Amino acid sequence: MAGLTREPDPQQDQRPAADPGAGGRRDGRAGLVVARPFGIPVIISPYWFLIAGLFVLFYASNLDGTIRPTAVRYLVAAAFVILLYGSVLIHELSHCVVARAFRLPVRRILLYPLGGYSEIEQEPPTPGQEFLVSAAGPAMSLGLAAAGYGILTFIPGGLPRVLIGQLVLANVLVAIFNLLPGLPLDGGRMLRAGLWRVTRRPGTATIWAAWSGRILAVALVLVPLAFFDKNFSLLNSTYGLWLLVIAAFMWVSAGQAIRSAKVRERLPALQARRLARKAIPIPASLPLSEAIRRADAAQARALVVVDHESTPIAIVNETAVLATPEQRRPWIEAGTLARAIDPGLVLPADLAGMALLDAVRKTPASEYLLIEPSGQVFGVLAASDLDHAFAGA
Repeated sequence: MAGLTREPDPQQDQRPAADPGAGGRRDGRAGLVVARPFGIPVIISPYWFLIAGLFVLFYASNLDGTIRPTAVRYLVAAAFVILLYGSVLIHELSHCVVARAFRLPVRRILLYPLGGYSEIEQEPPTPGQEFLVSAAGPAMSLGLAAAGYGILTFIPGGLPRVLIGQLVLANVLVAIFNLLPGLPLDGGRMLRAGLWRVTRRPGTATIWAAWSGRILAVALVLVPLAFFDKNFSLLNSTYGLWLLVIAAFMWVSAGQAIRSAKVRERLPALQARRLARKAIPIPASLPLSEAIRRADAAQARALVVVDHESTPIAIVNETAVLATPEQRRPWIEAGTLARAIDPGLVLPADLAGMALLDAVRKTPASEYLLIEPSGQVFGVLAASDLDHAFAGA
């Protein structure tokens, strides 16, 4: 199944993947980098080799009555599988080329057992761009099918004609399947673009298109059974197993799109100023019990250690404070439970949404110092408060 375009997921790290280079080096998360057309890494999943081998065996068995020599039959089957995935790669490259024309960053192309997808790091800013990026893949598949059909008119017969004919059929099926109106297919993203244009709410459009994808996933299994296979023998065939795998993949991917859309709807509520805790300055030598008393008196929930010039140098760790028995607090200096304020722990108080998440992910910590544009301390942002807001709690 080709033509899947993966949109950025706010729940995942948005930093670019490590650049593994060309020539068959591994990407730690995905597989083997085999090429870099237009500078875009093309990565093959390790599972691809297994499924490609099964495809060769399956297709070779279908050629048993057409091609007699066993070696030739398997050679033709292997050539067909390679050409098929080559078509998938061209399909995905068309997505990437159009995305780059709109100045959208493309991370990579992944070829995996069900086909492939283009990982575009930034969502198109308009429904029109979304539609064009998504439609590029099916349009290219249809173009490849048309080109193959034209070549067939010059080939009288033999193995080349059989191979090209199968490739034409495969590209037509890939294009038609990907035009089905449901996420994660290209047609689903085109449907999302249309709904986005009408409702002007991309989150709502994503959820509707994803539910359309789930309906398609169910229909992909039930419709063949209901209309073409009264005896349910399809479930015991290779085709039936493949339909079940594709349907399950579509259901899971649509669910991921729904969850991602709901997360994006919560992003505007992630504002550093709104989540900040009031903080009071304390010297490092102050007993912890006295620091807590001063914070309670000031109705503050954070402690910032300052030097003799009142410059913030550390933030007292809340977890360490809670873990300290009350009877020991008068004998422990608050500064011993603090973490030095590194540059990554100082954030602008105006950060919000994805920019805030990116800043926190860049330097993981339990507390961050929030600074006004003037340089004045605004407060402390606790990672636990950000996690609760992100989860909708």
